[in-house]
Amino acid sequence: MNGYVLIDKPKGWTSFDVVNKVRHLIQNSGFNRTNKKRFPVGHTGTLDPLATGLLVILMGDYTKRAPGLTKLDKTYQVTMHLGRTSSTGDAEGVLSAGSTHQPAKEEMLAVTKQFVGEIEQVPPVFSAIKIDGKRAYQLAREGKDVTMEPRKVKIYEITEVEYTYPSVRFIARVSSGTYIRSLVQDIGEVLKTGAYMTDLRRTAVGDFDITKAISVESLSAEQLYNHAQTLD
Repeated sequence: MNGYVLIDKPKGWTSFDVVNKVRHLIQNSGFNRTNKKRFPVGHTGTLDPLATGLLVILMGDYTKRAPGLTKLDKTYQVTMHLGRTSSTGDAEGVLSAGSTHQPAKEEMLAVTKQFVGEIEQVPPVFSAIKIDGKRAYQLAREGKDVTMEPRKVKIYEITEVEYTYPSVRFIARVSSGTYIRSLVQDIGEVLKTGAYMTDLRRTAVGDFDITKAISVESLSAEQLYNHAQTLD
């Protein structure tokens, strides 16, 4: 079975959990026509366990296309909380008090606009970026000092901003490599309130859209076969 399938990842699952389930289903079905002991399955961009939404799962020879497909732009539905910060940038970290300042909606809109365009962003310490051969989050959990170097990313647009203090919701279309947790923290810093991400849903990867995705919980080998697609 060669091709890709769009999966709607639920909260609490890692991207590897989804890959592992797809591999297990194919390996134990009649659709595995390879001689490989470990059927090739991959994806085009990790989603944190807290996040939900679109995973583009690559199967068979299509795993060789991963390097190009991981560079596609992404679209997210984001929810952030003002007035507190998190050690991880999201709701899974240790929360600390920020500021009691309650920005006006006009201020909120003005600040989000500041981040549209090419910006320098410092990735979160709790990320999968490798430092000296080891994941940054592993070093952080070991209590080691981790210095993350800034990188250039592009925020194409931030739209549909909804604001009722302390909650802010918006849609962000960004370049590959952009960390929404860092974007949220940076917005909170400019607002002088502090902020952390409470919810994240990926709705698009390039031209791949969440509306074409299938649920992972009741996934079967037959579903994978019927929904597998190929690129022109």
